[in-house]
Amino acid sequence: MLRCARQEGGMSQKMIMVAICDDETTIGAELERALICIFEKMQIEYSIDVFFCGEDLCRHMVQGVHYDLIFLDLEFAKSEINGIEVGRIIRDTHQNDLVSIVYISWIKDYSFELFEIRPLNFLIKPLGYDVIEKTVRTYLKIAGLWSGEFSYKIGRDTFKTKAKDIVYIESRNKKLAIYFANGSIAEFYGAIKEVYQEQLKKLDFLFVHASYIVNFDYISAIRYDRVFLADSATPIPISQGRRNEIRGKYCEIMKRRRL
Repeated sequence: MLRCARQEGGMSQKMIMVAICDDETTIGAELERALICIFEKMQIEYSIDVFFCGEDLCRHMVQGVHYDLIFLDLEFAKSEINGIEVGRIIRDTHQNDLVSIVYISWIKDYSFELFEIRPLNFLIKPLGYDVIEKTVRTYLKIAGLWSGEFSYKIGRDTFKTKAKDIVYIESRNKKLAIYFANGSIAEFYGAIKEVYQEQLKKLDFLFVHASYIVNFDYISAIRYDRVFLADSATPIPISQGRRNEIRGKYCEIMKRRRL
């Protein structure tokens, strides 16, 4: 299956080629759905192929198809080779040390044989959305395709900060104020709409008001016209014209993260 998302805001233009190899159709479908949500949220171009046995994946790669990231089951009910053997074929026979392999299994105790294959990660079924997203972000960081950073300029100096450390951004008197989780504040000149569209929209920030952008991760509650933040007694207003949109986006993020 091939799905694509347009890239914006400084992301790499590289298309991420992904393979899912699992004979449990439900697990494979849930994993594919989660990956689609993650890549589209991050505005990354991607292609996903789904296989139900190790032989089909290996056959596809022999034909010259290259993958950047493979989610590979350890055991297949109807296959002559298991996930470890598939990994050996990829690493040794194909001499492919570049592809990142993520093993998935119901078994919590994995074999030491996996170390020979140098997997990116080992995930236990059922696969939670947060675990999948964290694995994707790890891959993107290692591949140099994603930093999760927010950049801004003060005078001639450019600063970078981790987006996860930003609680919210406020527009005031032609300046934007960044409120950090550690209590510090940074001010710089900029347009709040541009900041949202170019950098923060793809990172689960909500543009709740013409003067406020809020990080979803710090929202403790959302009401009809206000957003409540963790460790803050002062709510942030939601513009009247944005209320339905914000509630919809909030529910969308909640649903996606609970996959």
